[in-house]
Amino acid sequence: MKHTWKRLSEYAPGIALASSVALLAWLAEARIGGAVMLYALLFGMFLNPVASRGNLTSGIAFSARHVLRIGVALLGAKLTLVDAAALGAPTAILVVSGVLLTLIGGSLLGRACGLSKDFSVLTAGAVAICGASAALAIAAVLPAHKHSEQHTILAIAGVTTLSTIAMILYPLLAVALGMSDQTAGIFLGASIHDVAQVVGAADTISAQARDTATLVKLMRVACLVPVVAVLSWLVSRRGADSGSVPGLPAFLIAFVVLMLLNTFGLIPAGIQTVLAQAARIALVIAVAALGIKTSLKSILGVGPRPVAALILQTLLLGLFVLAFVLLLSTP
Repeated sequence: MKHTWKRLSEYAPGIALASSVALLAWLAEARIGGAVMLYALLFGMFLNPVASRGNLTSGIAFSARHVLRIGVALLGAKLTLVDAAALGAPTAILVVSGVLLTLIGGSLLGRACGLSKDFSVLTAGAVAICGASAALAIAAVLPAHKHSEQHTILAIAGVTTLSTIAMILYPLLAVALGMSDQTAGIFLGASIHDVAQVVGAADTISAQARDTATLVKLMRVACLVPVVAVLSWLVSRRGADSGSVPGLPAFLIAFVVLMLLNTFGLIPAGIQTVLAQAARIALVIAVAALGIKTSLKSILGVGPRPVAALILQTLLLGLFVLAFVLLLSTP
């Protein structure tokens, strides 16, 4: 008990700082709009000079790693297999093929832009699946190195910015092309990175577009499970003996369990709402902690290559989804 209390008191200052930054980010979002993840990153980076203080480092590191994994696990409470099946085979094919194309093609584009193999996978996965949440989940299973946190920050900042731009431009494109509300919802849900931006974009068209886009987006979020599982296995195999069998990360198992419980109606609506909100809180705190650990100087020193890779990966997914939905909607 004494040991546990000592560990808690060691972590508390850093967790409190990251939580305070997250709260400030929410207030900024409520007051002036924008993306809470991006605010958490920027505000956290502003506080980077205090990150090396002895009484803060443990709690900040705990928030950036363990609170992050808790947040990803709780995302499973938002998903059901039934909702995904209701959209039909063509939409499922679009989602899965879009994710695979962006993961594989996006990783190749990242390599062509001069990014490392892991960094290319990180940015491609963030674009392909669910933006900042995917970046955090994928980063959690990739090998750690001295640039890991810098790469994660860049992926989150870049994908969140591009997702916000898409939130503005893609609905205008959908209307200009005369898409039906359902087709527009499929387009937006399959192409915009972050869940919040998907909902915001589709809501400007209609309630039907919003509901459809949300379901399609949640199908993409569900792809996080197999993608992270495969990446975890591949990473484990790099340093494993040929006879060993690497296991799934605990946070990914928790994600699947929650998704299955929700599918069978075993999570009451009220509890589901609480868990979904808890997931968002945990992820924003984790992003704030990552921001605190990252200096602006180190970010600026990376150069334009990650930005170019993220833009190309976004265009790859967007153009593929656009072509697919236009082909499906052609009489």
